[in-house]
Amino acid sequence: MRDRNDGPPGQTPPWYARVATSAGRPAVLGATLIMSMPGEYHVAKYAGWSDPWAYGMPFSLSAYAGIAAVVAATRPKKARGRVSATLGAGFAIVLALAAQVVAHLVETGHMDHNQPWLIAVTSMVPPAVLAHLLHLAATPTPVVAASASVDTSEETPVVERLEQSKPQPAPAAVPPMPPTAPQLPPAAPPAPAPIVYQDPRCATVRPLYDTGTRPSTSAMRAALVNAGYGKVSDSTIRGVIRAEIEQHEPHLAHYPQTLPLASGQRP
Repeated sequence: MRDRNDGPPGQTPPWYARVATSAGRPAVLGATLIMSMPGEYHVAKYAGWSDPWAYGMPFSLSAYAGIAAVVAATRPKKARGRVSATLGAGFAIVLALAAQVVAHLVETGHMDHNQPWLIAVTSMVPPAVLAHLLHLAATPTPVVAASASVDTSEETPVVERLEQSKPQPAPAAVPPMPPTAPQLPPAAPPAPAPIVYQDPRCATVRPLYDTGTRPSTSAMRAALVNAGYGKVSDSTIRGVIRAEIEQHEPHLAHYPQTLPLASGQRP
């Protein structure tokens, strides 16, 4: 929000004006405090304070006026302590003015400093200042919730109001989200690696187990003969060929026999 002291909208104060404003305020404040201290010091001396206690009068009045002014300016309207701080700030200004006037009247011989009312009023200043500062300190400061400031039409520059009155472009349309890709079924487990038999005749006998039964010795012999291996002994069929097949696949040994054994025939 633009400061009303900054001039018309779009116009920046010259550099010397900005320097005078920023550096002049503390300079003026320091000069006025220094110029006010002798008068307040002499008034304290007239009231009967000796050094170094008389030097406390300028600091008391200056600090009191500053604290009361800050409290009066920072507290919101109708808040507790604001009226009292405003009155205290005015009272501090009146005391500072009165101290300067009395000190200069006495110094120029227009007034006698040895007057009971002057001594009494001056003696009451430190206790009154202390009491009022304690009152301001004991008064709770209201907590105002932070809110975004809204500029009125009078405070908003003309250029900003024109820009605010322009039609605002519509918000860009948000493209729709792509549909979720369908979840694929879990991949089938890899096929087991083929069995490599040490005895190649095992490959001829292994298909006989696909019927779900354990082939007999005669059935295995017939398969070997048909495959061109010739006549193979029973011990080789059972102890070598069938043993190697069932060693690679132990569950085949639990298959039922193909046919009931004939008399004198071994499985």
